[in-house]
Amino acid sequence: ALWQNRELAVVQSVGYPSANLSHFRSIEIWDTASKSTEYLSDGWLTRAFADAPVPKSFAADGIVVGSNEMGPLAGGGTRTLALANTEQFLRQARLAGSAGASRNPALNHLLKVEQDIVQAAGSLNSNYALRAEFPPHPLGNAFKTAAQVVASQAGVAAVKVTHNGYDTHSGQQGTHQRLLKELAEGLTAMRAAMQEIGRWDATLMMTYCEFGRRPKENQSGGTDHGTANAHFVLGGRVKGGLYGLPPGLTRLDGNGNLPFAVDFRDLYATALE
Repeated sequence: ALWQNRELAVVQSVGYPSANLSHFRSIEIWDTASKSTEYLSDGWLTRAFADAPVPKSFAADGIVVGSNEMGPLAGGGTRTLALANTEQFLRQARLAGSAGASRNPALNHLLKVEQDIVQAAGSLNSNYALRAEFPPHPLGNAFKTAAQVVASQAGVAAVKVTHNGYDTHSGQQGTHQRLLKELAEGLTAMRAAMQEIGRWDATLMMTYCEFGRRPKENQSGGTDHGTANAHFVLGGRVKGGLYGLPPGLTRLDGNGNLPFAVDFRDLYATALE
């Protein structure tokens, strides 16, 4: 339905020059929007919010659901919180107190985090009873928490949700079918929730991942780390359809990997605009 309503854009052949095929280094590149030879400590959203600050009245700059990895929201300049679900967060937040500042940098960081928790807890709530039904798997639960955060109308600029398991070196077909089914169910439920609260036209959803897969199947019925990948962009104001060039299967590099046609930083820049 998302595709038929032209609310889903599929951006093909997304990557970057001199792609790194290490999980840890490549996700760092995607999180910071750096060059493959460049090392940055702050996430790309952290730097963007430094240039265009999120209103101080917002509960937080960013919320990370189901993971402790801040990703594009990493760095000391944002008010970003990680939580599993809003009710648990609000219960635990009662233990936090709004303290002052310290000359000790480490202690000052902890005090800032505590202040961020207090501010977020003051405006976040789980009072809105969403009618949208979310699938009963971890990703569905994460999307439900994300939807509750937005429905509380506390003000949050970005929410990061994680879906693991795509490193399919073996038995890819069944695993990939299950993962894409979960992803489709989660995205569809999130869309229904955003429509329910009248926020779908003000919401942009975008996928990202550290790399794609090599086109040729390996001997274990899977694929190894690759380069260019397809990514999804969804929202009520998205102009749906296919973007970028189709996979260059006749132009593989010396390692059997795909050429990229869209630099991932161009995708980020479009999202920021």
